[in-house]
Amino acid sequence: MLKKIVFLLLIFVSVSFIKAQVSNVTVSGIVKDKVDKKNLAYTNIVLKKASDETFVAGTITNEEGRFSLEGIKPDNYHLEISISGYNSQNQDFFIGSLSGFIEVPIIELENSSSTKETKIEEVVLTSSKKSEISNQMDKKTYSVADNISQNGGSVLQSMQNLPGVTVQDGKVQLRGNDKVTVLIDGKQTALTGFGSQTGLDNIPASTIDKIEIINNPSSKYDANGNAGIINIIMKKNTKNGWNGKVGFTYGTGALWVRKENLPTIRPQYTFTPKINPSLSLNYRKNKVNIFLQADNLYTQTLNKNEFITRTYDDGAIIKSQLKRNRNTNFLTTKAGLDWNIDSQNSLTVSGMYGSEKIIDHGDQPFFNGDFSQRLRLWQFLEDELKTTIMGTANYQHKFKEAGHLLNVGFNYTFHREDEKYFYDNYLPVSTGTDAFKLLSDEQVYDFNVDYIKPLKYGRLETGIKLRNRNIPTNMNFIPGANSVLDVNAGGWATYKELIPAVYANYIFETPKWEAELGVRLEYVKIQYDVNPNHPTYKSDGYNYTQPFPNMRLAYKLNDRNKFSIFYNRRVDRPNEVDIRIFPKYDDAEIIKVGNPELRPQFTNSIELGHKYNWDNGYLYSAFYHRFANGTITRISSIVPGSTLVYAVFQNAGKSYNSGLEMILNQKISKVYSFNINGNVYRNQINAFTVTNLYPTPNSFSAEMQKAISGNVKFNNTFKFHNGFDAQFTAVYLAPDIIPQGKIGSRFSVDIGVKKSIQNGKGELFFNATDLLNTMIVKKQIQGIGFYYTSDDYYETQVVRLGYSYKF
Repeated sequence: MLKKIVFLLLIFVSVSFIKAQVSNVTVSGIVKDKVDKKNLAYTNIVLKKASDETFVAGTITNEEGRFSLEGIKPDNYHLEISISGYNSQNQDFFIGSLSGFIEVPIIELENSSSTKETKIEEVVLTSSKKSEISNQMDKKTYSVADNISQNGGSVLQSMQNLPGVTVQDGKVQLRGNDKVTVLIDGKQTALTGFGSQTGLDNIPASTIDKIEIINNPSSKYDANGNAGIINIIMKKNTKNGWNGKVGFTYGTGALWVRKENLPTIRPQYTFTPKINPSLSLNYRKNKVNIFLQADNLYTQTLNKNEFITRTYDDGAIIKSQLKRNRNTNFLTTKAGLDWNIDSQNSLTVSGMYGSEKIIDHGDQPFFNGDFSQRLRLWQFLEDELKTTIMGTANYQHKFKEAGHLLNVGFNYTFHREDEKYFYDNYLPVSTGTDAFKLLSDEQVYDFNVDYIKPLKYGRLETGIKLRNRNIPTNMNFIPGANSVLDVNAGGWATYKELIPAVYANYIFETPKWEAELGVRLEYVKIQYDVNPNHPTYKSDGYNYTQPFPNMRLAYKLNDRNKFSIFYNRRVDRPNEVDIRIFPKYDDAEIIKVGNPELRPQFTNSIELGHKYNWDNGYLYSAFYHRFANGTITRISSIVPGSTLVYAVFQNAGKSYNSGLEMILNQKISKVYSFNINGNVYRNQINAFTVTNLYPTPNSFSAEMQKAISGNVKFNNTFKFHNGFDAQFTAVYLAPDIIPQGKIGSRFSVDIGVKKSIQNGKGELFFNATDLLNTMIVKKQIQGIGFYYTSDDYYETQVVRLGYSYKF
């Protein structure tokens, strides 16, 4: 059966390479700035007959600087290229009848102004504001530099003010859903997680150029991530000669104690430093471009400060505080080379190195209900080092026809996770010291071939991808006196993943209608081999062959109104950490465990969108609905005779997410503009029953949960004279449901100012996040045999001062 499937896939890809027959000629090309090689959008293109200067065709370049003139007859022509601020250019050329497509050599225009650099930057900023939402309405693109109130922080902090994005428990959510795939330069990496999110709070935002939010990905993207995709685009310069940028940011957080510690524990962090130096270098000459990006982010953080009350069915009450002082140092370096072999072939080779060092000093005291007796004091030290090495090679062949491309890529990733935990367990009558060590080495091989063929009324995209992923993990428990560790649950486990996939995507366009149809066919084989001596879990795995279709249909009512409808099917495969069999003791009495029996969650989504443009703004609105089978969530329970809580991943059945998102963008004057994003949604999880196997089998049943929630973000931007800009942002997150419970409302205000200095080459900025220190996470959990409430006063307020210089 598998051989037949592979044979059909090969036929499918082969058919996609057949060349279309056309009767008329399409003239295409690209327009760039002659100095910095930037693509020039909205450039006027006019085609006239050479014999009598009769007008034949005209257009403007798109956001990528490309243009296309269709239906041109063979003859001699004049091509006129013009845009405000640049010298116009005329070209004479002949169009024959042997080729249906002609690509004009790259057109480079000279700037007509002596203040070229400053004016180009102003145009780019204005343009980016108008085009945050693409013409296809399938993605939103935001510049990190424009997010003044979050400059100098992490990638996660930069995202939390973006429209449609919320942050909860260190994870990004799109429209209230955390099943988000995070890419770097269009690829999954160990820095951000293969499938599930990781490490976003430690990657410096200074390395990032833009962030793309794709709610309805096409079939050319991996099918993983039902909520959508966030694509982080790293900085890269393409100017000729030597150029670069240096920067330095210093910040301070936890400016005062929001809630005093419970008795007998060590002080919580205050006035925590944040230090971020950055360097970007680029050298471009002739056919070669060499680039280097290096950033280091050192932070001290009050990472956790959670006050918890657990009430058990037998009337017992336990009150505790989990306080975690964290030191983190994240170094990331990326270097590479672009080689334009000739006008049709190019090669990019790059490497990335990341080192993330985390030291946690934690305290967790446990008291009875009236604080008259300390039941336990749990103090711990976590020493964790994550090392990532990546190597990438990308080859591109440009065919003679404009836009006709073949891309071949290979990516290798090595990621080591080296964790050491040391615990001091103080009981009323004894003291013990526990420890465990975990070592995990992940290796991932990705190979892809992508082919793009322009057609008369659109284009065809097709390709194949192969991933091989292997993660051996070893856990060693070292118990002390009266240990809470389950020493029998240690040992080894190995995760193996094989995913070949093929896709095709067809895009069709007329003056009024647009259509995009695609399908991705994936074969997935997962095998999880477990230490045969493990007391609960055994080796397990699964495989499937599934199609993942996507569709977009749009109608352009007029130049200002456009309607779109989207549909796609996606999957959330359990990541290795979700099925990892080893108990995690970052909380002494709430133990998190994976589940090898976990299966993928499949999701169908539909969306209706509308965009209305006017001269100084736009209104975008979208109604969306998602329904999932096999919803993945954590289920918390206790076992008879114990107060320990075990949180285990399970497939909880069906869930639904429906909502309305609106974005209003308005420029009031040259000085002031604003952006309001509102998102109202309804979450529902149907009634379900599951059985947690660890540490002993116990069943849990839940009634249907549903809630209406949402968020509002209000961004205000001020552009004053002399290069002085300011931003004010307010965010409100409404109460929402979480697994087995609810999370309360949250509110924060951020401000930022920046000033251009040194003739536009230097920049100073100052910002403050959560200015009023109001962001507190409050949760309520109803478990099996207990009720749980918590208030987390973790560090959210940070002030930063930064400087950068371009050369």
